[in-house]
Amino acid sequence: MPLCLSYLPIGVACGILLHAAGMNFVLTFLISIMVFSGGAQFILASLLVIDAPISTIFMTLFFLELRYALLGSSLSKYFRSSSQKFVLLFSASMNDENYAVNYLKFATDKKWTPQDALMVEHYSLISWASGNLIGGLIGSTVTIDLEIVDFALTALFIYMIVMQMRSHLSLIICLTSTALSLFFLTLTKSTLGIIIATLIASLIGFVIEDWVRKHSKDPKNAWVLKRLFRPAMTRHTVEDRQMLSEKKAQQAAQVEAANDSGEE
Repeated sequence: MPLCLSYLPIGVACGILLHAAGMNFVLTFLISIMVFSGGAQFILASLLVIDAPISTIFMTLFFLELRYALLGSSLSKYFRSSSQKFVLLFSASMNDENYAVNYLKFATDKKWTPQDALMVEHYSLISWASGNLIGGLIGSTVTIDLEIVDFALTALFIYMIVMQMRSHLSLIICLTSTALSLFFLTLTKSTLGIIIATLIASLIGFVIEDWVRKHSKDPKNAWVLKRLFRPAMTRHTVEDRQMLSEKKAQQAAQVEAANDSGEE
């Protein structure tokens, strides 16, 4: 419900902007369902206003949305028992915000199912599309300060980043990607800079984690991979509980082995 409620005002603003770009409410509604990406739709409206060529619009949105390949791969382990048809339906309605909600739930709630995750996506899609439709209908009579919308989107993404901070490495990569994004945005003067920064930062994170796991005697306790302080609701994830149970099993095995050797 908090996610759906937050979508309504931003969706209305997006609908008004798309109307200002020349779309009627029917096209606005269809775009909200078929694209379902606030960032992509805001950029689409901006590109339409400046009469950008179709090829530029297509390439910009393609590379901007390419991040969903990374997001989807991180969720794939929770859908191993789901059918390909279900995965296709799920992937078609995934976006940044409902991904964050579902990833958090999958990691912290062992009762969370793919069907629950799909319901989150569909409710958020309904809320977003409704906001877009309302914005498209009232676009000719209402104006909105888009600086407020930018602030709301920024705050939403900051929350998503904070909730996914689980180790020192994630903090390092977050700061690295921020610096790289500012550099490449200044260099390219387009959203392509964000894509370049994302790929480089991801590669740096992978190289660091791979090196630590291969060369450290105790990778789990290495400073880079050590967990950060997190809110209580995210402190004990499913992975944490599995690790704790494995550790207890190892300790029990060691105690049993010591007792056996003592008896001998």
